[in-house]
Amino acid sequence: MHLLDWLSPLKDKTHAGGRYTELKAGLILKTIERLEQRISDRFPDSGLSKVCAEFRALSYESVELARRLVPPIWPVRIAAWVAAMLLLGLVLWALFQLIQHFSFETNGLVDLMQTTETAINELIFLGLALFFLISLETRIKQHSALAALHRLRSIAHVVDMHQLTKDPAYLMGRFTQTRASPERSLSRLELTRYLDYCSEMLALNSKVAALFAQNMDDPVVLNAVNDQESLTQGMAAKIWQKIMILDLAEE
Repeated sequence: MHLLDWLSPLKDKTHAGGRYTELKAGLILKTIERLEQRISDRFPDSGLSKVCAEFRALSYESVELARRLVPPIWPVRIAAWVAAMLLLGLVLWALFQLIQHFSFETNGLVDLMQTTETAINELIFLGLALFFLISLETRIKQHSALAALHRLRSIAHVVDMHQLTKDPAYLMGRFTQTRASPERSLSRLELTRYLDYCSEMLALNSKVAALFAQNMDDPVVLNAVNDQESLTQGMAAKIWQKIMILDLAEE
């Protein structure tokens, strides 16, 4: 038995390619396209259909970005390692020069102590420089992923704003219209479908965000994705409370 196979006991050989163990970007995009079409058919020229169209375009960009963040960024990686090797070479050269010119005389020992103190300080800065160079690729990917997640978070708030005024109370005869009240012309069925579409859009939003964490071993990105999922779940929970009120009122 191969060592890597033994270290990966959860790998199921019966499901080639991880068919049911990973999100498929293509299927997510198809679901978003279908949702956009459903919203356009039922609520043509509505603000929600325009939001879904923008969400679809953003999803395509996010999926493409998530795909490009998986392989190494070779120019950045090669440049970082070359610079790191040059720094290490400079340290070795300085150490060689110190050994070559060192003397066991009294003045030589004093110079060695002073040089050692200076070398410790320089090694600290060198370690920071090496860390910066080696982590440069990770930070570039992290910055790109967080920027995309920020846009997904923003559009989730836009979806939440669209359902904000969709209050089921006016369909239950417990609502008094005022001059400042928004226009409410949806029937019970239309309102239910509208709220359900908002909930679906929020769920798909979290799935697009999850693509960034699926193939990136970055704790910062993973935490951002978890925050995005918690945000969309909280918004969806409020929507489903309204749907449940409509269902109970119909009974």
